[in-house]
Amino acid sequence: MLRSRVLRKRLLEWYDRAQRELPWRGTRDPWRILLSEVMLQQTRVAAVIPYYERFLVRFPDARTLADAPEEELLALWSGLGYYSRARNLQRSARAIVECGEFPRSFEAIRSLPGVGDYTAAAVASIAFDLPHAVLDGNVVRVLSRLTAEQGDVLDKRRPGDFNQALMELGATVCLPRNPQCMLCPLLAQCAAHAAGIEAQLPVKLRARDMVRERIVLCLAERPGRVLMRRRPAGEVRLAGFWELPEAAHLRTAQRTEMLGQFRHSITRHDYSVEVWRAKVNKAPAGFRWVSREEMPRLPLTTMARKALALAGRKAASEVD
Repeated sequence: MLRSRVLRKRLLEWYDRAQRELPWRGTRDPWRILLSEVMLQQTRVAAVIPYYERFLVRFPDARTLADAPEEELLALWSGLGYYSRARNLQRSARAIVECGEFPRSFEAIRSLPGVGDYTAAAVASIAFDLPHAVLDGNVVRVLSRLTAEQGDVLDKRRPGDFNQALMELGATVCLPRNPQCMLCPLLAQCAAHAAGIEAQLPVKLRARDMVRERIVLCLAERPGRVLMRRRPAGEVRLAGFWELPEAAHLRTAQRTEMLGQFRHSITRHDYSVEVWRAKVNKAPAGFRWVSREEMPRLPLTTMARKALALAGRKAASEVD
């Protein structure tokens, strides 16, 4: 018990002086905390910050998101990936509006669409000071290196700060590779460091092999318009997003110029993408000519954004 008390004290003292300034720190607004936790799932902090700030300008509370068209939501989320998070967030917003207020218990927060134990614990502890421990990759790494602690480590007086302190320690000091042990406030308590095995913990499962695929995208244009398709609602991945046609979709098209190529990865899939300019006499079923003025308001797939950016750079280089 004494060891746990010392650990909590040292960790919170370190967090009070060393925490990063992040836009979702310092707020007790459960909506903003929920948004940050959902966006941070499998996404780097640096990538999330601009999305988080833009999102709150348009959707400062649950009601504004609950009433929004899905296409506008997806357009704001476009590029952040894992789009089921955005749809579940909107479902959660509607559930909150229907309830009349943000739920205030762990169980009620956990019942929101797409919210698991980790997110519910983070929101409950940070927004409402409820004593629920979080367990993400950073926390698992810190605890696995520190020790198999049998006592109750969570600080019940500051559960939100304690959870964030563990996550912060894992994100900035107790790194997966080259942990900064000399900067760690818990160095004296760390069993892994004492044994010289911190780099070996936690034990990782063998990564699954990447699936590599080649894709050919076609850029077919008319004055001020580009041929695109909106993925149907029933598709498993990226439903509702707009994409450029693949060569297989335009079998009668004439490919006239290769504009370039790029790599694109989604989970276990590694795509090698070629982008070709193409001539099309008639838009095939399911495709339509989209005006370039309309594009910024549409949710485009990341692959489509990369292809259009590549074509833009190619055009600019030709002018120069």
